[in-house]
Amino acid sequence: MSTNPNSPDRAYPLEKTRNIGIAAHIDAGKTTLTERILFYTGMIHKIGEVHDGTTVTDWMEQERERGITITSAATTCFWEQKKADGVVKLFQGQKMRVNIIDTPGHVDFTAEVERSLRVLDGAIAVFCGVAGVQPQSETVWRQATKYGVPRIAFVNKMDRTGASFANALNDMRTKLKANAHPVLIPIGAEDQLKGQYDIINRKAIIYLDDEKMGSNYNVEDLDEAGKAIVEPAREALVAALCDIDDELGTAFLEEKPITPEMIKQAIRRQTIANRFVPVVGGSAFKNKGVQYLVDAVVDYLPSPIEIPPQQGINPDNHEEKIAAPPDDNAKFVGLAFKLWSDPFVGKLVFFRVYRGKLAKSQTIYNPRTRKSDRVSRIIQIQADKREDIDCCYSGDIAAIVGLRNITTGDTLCDEDVEIMLEPPSFPDPVISMSVEPKTKVDQEKMGVALQRLAEEDPTFRVYTDEETGQTIIAGMGELHLEIIRDRMLREFKVEANSGKPQIAYRETCTKPAHGVGKLIKQSGGRGQYGHVEVDIRPAERGKGHTVENKVVGGTIPKDYIPAVIKGINEAVLNGVLGGYPVIDLEIDIVYGSYHDVDSNEMAFKMAAIFAVKDALKNANPILLEPIMKVENATPEEYQGDIMGDLNRRRGIIQGMETKVGLCHINAQVPLAEMFGYATAIRSLSKGRSSYTMEPSHFEQVPENVKNAVLDQKGK
Repeated sequence: MSTNPNSPDRAYPLEKTRNIGIAAHIDAGKTTLTERILFYTGMIHKIGEVHDGTTVTDWMEQERERGITITSAATTCFWEQKKADGVVKLFQGQKMRVNIIDTPGHVDFTAEVERSLRVLDGAIAVFCGVAGVQPQSETVWRQATKYGVPRIAFVNKMDRTGASFANALNDMRTKLKANAHPVLIPIGAEDQLKGQYDIINRKAIIYLDDEKMGSNYNVEDLDEAGKAIVEPAREALVAALCDIDDELGTAFLEEKPITPEMIKQAIRRQTIANRFVPVVGGSAFKNKGVQYLVDAVVDYLPSPIEIPPQQGINPDNHEEKIAAPPDDNAKFVGLAFKLWSDPFVGKLVFFRVYRGKLAKSQTIYNPRTRKSDRVSRIIQIQADKREDIDCCYSGDIAAIVGLRNITTGDTLCDEDVEIMLEPPSFPDPVISMSVEPKTKVDQEKMGVALQRLAEEDPTFRVYTDEETGQTIIAGMGELHLEIIRDRMLREFKVEANSGKPQIAYRETCTKPAHGVGKLIKQSGGRGQYGHVEVDIRPAERGKGHTVENKVVGGTIPKDYIPAVIKGINEAVLNGVLGGYPVIDLEIDIVYGSYHDVDSNEMAFKMAAIFAVKDALKNANPILLEPIMKVENATPEEYQGDIMGDLNRRRGIIQGMETKVGLCHINAQVPLAEMFGYATAIRSLSKGRSSYTMEPSHFEQVPENVKNAVLDQKGK
């Protein structure tokens, strides 16, 4: 590795680059905050609002209609820290480039957060000043912890009725176990919110209510009320830092004066080490506190060279670890973290450059597929705007147009580099529904649309149910699937009907029975004659079918036995109760008769079908339903509600255990009762419960449920 990782032709050095994400619970104000940052950094000249559908990063029609973020949007801005008397800023006078990814908050789009955090160097975790730490805040916090992403906390919406900075801070410490301490405390709250107290510099930042949308503010000395708030907070901040930072702790013990610069350097070191979380209070919507938040991003969050180098493995030897530290002058290594179908330029592959640089016309290699591809076009993304660039460098996030055979999480590298980076991990889908095209024309288009959407979204699956022939789509929630259907219509012009997937019921028998089947047709000439008798009995559950030939004395000639077995195998595909497949039977062929002229294979096959159907009617047939093994992880306060809901769904609780404050409930529940479960537990637990589900076995359907199923089938 060279001593200077920066290429001489790059516009912004690595140490002046910040790659950050904005992540939080739905409706905490992430998109509004992003919009303010873009305004104050001069990237836009008019502030858009989520409720008006005019924000930069919510550019999809579906996002603007619903007022929510669905897909992560990347954008770039530039920030220079303003000089202010008596205020220390670590990078004052230096122009910094800040790449921002605004992520969704809705739990259905958790994969977008997951893959964004995988490639970011730092994050702003946004919390609502009224609600504090909300369920999805916990989820994104855990995701950031998993990938070791340093964080700044922004307590937003301090202008709203009921806002409490102290409560939000306490929530972070208790629910998230974060070592969180304020660096900028809001002055006032609700309609009295005026600005922020700068704890480190002992100053008050007062925002002026004028037509400049919060661009103007004054930095003032503290009054007595301000000192009463700032001094104890500063003492607590220094004490907390001395406990974890050797440099500041040594200076404190040696009774050296603790300067603002020393405090900021200690916060920077410990934030990057993921041992400390600086907390900022303000209101993005009311334009108070955003500029100093961006200062905090620059001061405390890492540049690409300050985080541990990416670790990969050798594709041929997974035990061999390979590091890829940022260096423009080394060989190219990047990670494709998102695929997107753009209506104007085609298939986009978003990627993060970890090492080296990538230029147009360069050939890149995918170690997963062992194939190379030429880069024809690289674009820089500004939300929905596309800007062609010739080259991108270490630490950059950009997109390539038109790569083939690529999936989310693929490593991209030079042809003579053998490395595979860790891909982001994604949860399995939890809800599914059937879709069918409205017309023949839609049939072909639907296949293409679903394939493209599945390529983009690793939590969206498409498969065909072999038993019902339905196309099933599966995703993270009802809203997720609703957006998929909406995109099919708008982007791919596919009209489709949707409905619940049919449940794969089964039938079996509960007692032995004898069945007789005869096919006798005389038509003057050559007729049809077949006569088969069978004995059936229930087999052990899960054993399947066995067919034995126990005919003695040649009452059925050997030549016709294969036709009889074929008829038996066909007969068990449709039971006598509701036409569902019959499972777990032992069938013996015991007797029959034949005609020298009229008997043939078809006649014996049909006779065998009649014999099995006759036996099944007399064998006390029952209906079986698929039972799912369900594990629900819920905070203990919702345990009773979750268990009550499982009981209502005919679930049987198998066991419970508590791990890290979560109660894990294991149950067996009929699949028929699991529709809408994801939505139900969200409302029961305020979104804090999660569950996994997998097929377990088949069990008899209760009589009252059986009648309803058969009535429905009859319709």
